[in-house]
Amino acid sequence: MEPTVTRGIALNRPANPPIRLSFGLFWLVDLVATVFLFLVPYATELNPITTHFYELIGLPGVVLAGSIYAAVVVMIGHYLSKPYDALFAVGAVLVYAVCATNNVILLMSREPLVETLVIA
Repeated sequence: MEPTVTRGIALNRPANPPIRLSFGLFWLVDLVATVFLFLVPYATELNPITTHFYELIGLPGVVLAGSIYAAVVVMIGHYLSKPYDALFAVGAVLVYAVCATNNVILLMSREPLVETLVIA
């Protein structure tokens, strides 16, 4: 009898494909909007890690930072047991939805969503 060697990490994906698709779409919108935040003179990125990566290697650093954030969310979701994995994924979708909405509104109106809501 030979010993069995496991290669790689066996991860469990959250069961709900629409949640995963929503996460991917909001992450992509947020990433694109964040890249544009570095290209326009009237907006600034508040995340110090993303800003540090940008200062180190430019726009690829923004993409790298965003990819690292997404990988961390995916890894955490894989290690959580059901139903916490789906709840965590929903929470991540909500966070990315708020961030993407804020960044898109900031790029279009030159005012962040928070200021718009507080002033209105």
